[in-house]
Amino acid sequence: MVTGEVLSVQMKQILIGTNRRNSRSRQVGLLIQNIYRDLGEEVELMDLADIPLHELTGEQYSKDLPPHVAAAVEKITHAPGVIFIVPEYNGSMPGALKYFIDHWKYPESFEQRPVCFVGLGGLFGGLRPVEHLQQVMGYRNAFVFPQRVFLQNIWTQLKDGVLTDPVVKSLLVKQAEDFQKFVKGLELAQLDANHLNRNRPAPKK
Repeated sequence: MVTGEVLSVQMKQILIGTNRRNSRSRQVGLLIQNIYRDLGEEVELMDLADIPLHELTGEQYSKDLPPHVAAAVEKITHAPGVIFIVPEYNGSMPGALKYFIDHWKYPESFEQRPVCFVGLGGLFGGLRPVEHLQQVMGYRNAFVFPQRVFLQNIWTQLKDGVLTDPVVKSLLVKQAEDFQKFVKGLELAQLDANHLNRNRPAPKK
């Protein structure tokens, strides 16, 4: 059972998939947060740089988490949807992102959770880390929104927190509009993760 405080702040989470401080991923996340605001929805930015993953010992996986990590996992577990901002590190997602995901609750954090992806990198715009992350989310039965956006050559594409290509900005707006519809449709059909978790039988003691 979740507390009234958690329920009162349910909102989509933009998950910044690197723990590098002041990253380009964070700048992209802020742009997307403003896109959702323009569409009439407040969404929260969750930056891995602000989550003390160093407090994890390798023993806690999904239980007995340090308070700040547990609070971040709770936000994911009650989010109507998660927007992943995924930079490419050595041909895949950053290890910090996978480490954080490995501490989510199963099945509550994953099953029927609507998720979408924005990749950033060099020539392929973060295609490889996004596809690796899609495999993880698909394996754990999340609802994977198929409309992805890839930001190529991000170091030239992003200048002072502003995207230089208006076509890319329009793709991000279109993704946000359609992800809103995707999440709303699942909620109306009562297929979303939050509905599933509210009706999930309590674990046997």
